[in-house]
Amino acid sequence: MSASSSSFGTPAPSGRSASRGTDPRGGSRGADARGAGRGARPRFGFGLVGPRRDRHSVPLDQLDALALPVGDDGMVIGVDAESRPAVLGINRPVPYDITLIGGLWTAQVLALRAAATGARVAVETGRAQAWTALAQAAGGGQPCISLHDVGRVPPQGASAGSPVVVVRDCGMRPPRGRVVSAPWQSVLTLLPYLSPVAPRLLEKSSLVGVQRVSPDEAAQIGRIMSLPRHEYEALSTLADGVTLWCTPGDRQFVMTQATDAETGLLGGARRMD
Repeated sequence: MSASSSSFGTPAPSGRSASRGTDPRGGSRGADARGAGRGARPRFGFGLVGPRRDRHSVPLDQLDALALPVGDDGMVIGVDAESRPAVLGINRPVPYDITLIGGLWTAQVLALRAAATGARVAVETGRAQAWTALAQAAGGGQPCISLHDVGRVPPQGASAGSPVVVVRDCGMRPPRGRVVSAPWQSVLTLLPYLSPVAPRLLEKSSLVGVQRVSPDEAAQIGRIMSLPRHEYEALSTLADGVTLWCTPGDRQFVMTQATDAETGLLGGARRMD
């Protein structure tokens, strides 16, 4: 919370300015003198005189004490190295593309949590059997996660009041989608490994997630994403559920921890399916 002034208080009533002639019991001494012997006259348009209180002031060097801790909004995708919540704002007023080189488990956790934020989730997949239980369990009976064959996702009609997340689980070489990212419609593309189409997807994505890959794949991803050596070398040793999330200006390792409900539905974290 910020303030442009260190002084806070109740302003004088509209149409009047505070002056030394103001009586703390209400009204003014001058008005009382004029009205004596003639009867009280109504103050048209001003109403009753409210209470007068001293102004409250705070020294400038103490303004930080009034600040409130406000974090990012969105869905919690895990915790960082300091065990602080890592939050992804996936519902945005601009097109937003995410590429995840990782496992189905992580993609499904993200889909569940996106639905929990109020987004409608459309899953484009060639393995519907892997998503059926999730789609049936999500939303408490409400159709918040829908399944579609590859290339068969209809227009979703995303809006600020009804954001959409499209999850593309289309294998190593996903075809160009009919439904693309748009305002309030984000697209998450899942790649099990680094495929020939991966460089194009990584370069156009606003956010990239990388889970455990081979050392050769890690080196190639490091070149594409301009990662420092110690970070891309770590990609071949990541534990299940750990993802390196990268943006053009930031990188962060995140551990996704499933809730009891997510574990009961999806099982424990795993990189391979």
